[in-house]
Amino acid sequence: MDPGLVPVLMLVAVTATLSLLGAVGVRRLKPWPVAVRGGVAALFVTTGLAHFIGMREELVAMVPPALPAPGLLVTVTGVLELAGAAGVLWSRTAPWAAAGLTVLLLGMFPANVYKAVNGPVTSVMDELVPRSLMQVVFLAATVSLVVYYARTPNRPFAQRRP
Repeated sequence: MDPGLVPVLMLVAVTATLSLLGAVGVRRLKPWPVAVRGGVAALFVTTGLAHFIGMREELVAMVPPALPAPGLLVTVTGVLELAGAAGVLWSRTAPWAAAGLTVLLLGMFPANVYKAVNGPVTSVMDELVPRSLMQVVFLAATVSLVVYYARTPNRPFAQRRP
């Protein structure tokens, strides 16, 4: 299995598992946003930890040369991913964490393009189209949460609970 698929698999597997548990009667997992929040949290724990363990040098190399302090940027984005993963699990902060993770994904996309264009391409997931599609899946998950919370009537954004 391509290691580049691990984040997508985490998102899909955790979301599907939590959805299934909700469908069979685990009441707290019944609303779909809870399952997606769990999947998003698993995704960003996986990618956030990679900023410090296992893939740090590869991630530092992905930072476009026009940006300063690649090591610091990788550290900061890793911390933000882990904070977002924690924030999306708590219903009061979930909308804000999902919005922040959406912005983070958009901000980090140029590094993914840089990696795909300038290599080295060591797996299929390093190529531009698969890497871009993976980002679209991640964005779909975070944006679905933002949209859900923005559309829930009669509650301020920060106080919504699924």
